[in-house]
Amino acid sequence: MNRADLQRLSTARIREAKILLKAGEYNGAYYLAGYAVECALKACIAKRVRKYDFPDKTLAQDSYVHDLSKLAGLAYPNKELTEALRTNPVLEAKWNLTRVWSEQSRYSFRTQNDAAAIIEAITKRDGVLSWIKRHW
Repeated sequence: MNRADLQRLSTARIREAKILLKAGEYNGAYYLAGYAVECALKACIAKRVRKYDFPDKTLAQDSYVHDLSKLAGLAYPNKELTEALRTNPVLEAKWNLTRVWSEQSRYSFRTQNDAAAIIEAITKRDGVLSWIKRHW
């Protein structure tokens, strides 16, 4: 899997999440929305790997997680996200809502409000995904 694959997956997963939300499938919508952010952050991590360089073992191993906060730390080691959150309270609120997503979300039941809120936090103006896409 490469950076372009992860970018395409991110775009596909958020599109699928919106379709599921409209269809009343709130659990799947919530899960796929968070997964879209995970893929986007992993695309940012992939951008850090230079062609023909031997990959950093720690970065590679640490990237195999589903924790959005940990992935953000790996994607933005120079604290770009931290600074963006400090200076943009709208983005910060949307990130705080999004970062609680986890792989375990696939085993939980979500309401329409839960799914709509995370999709809005990810996709709307000053949303998490639009910020990430400026850096992937």
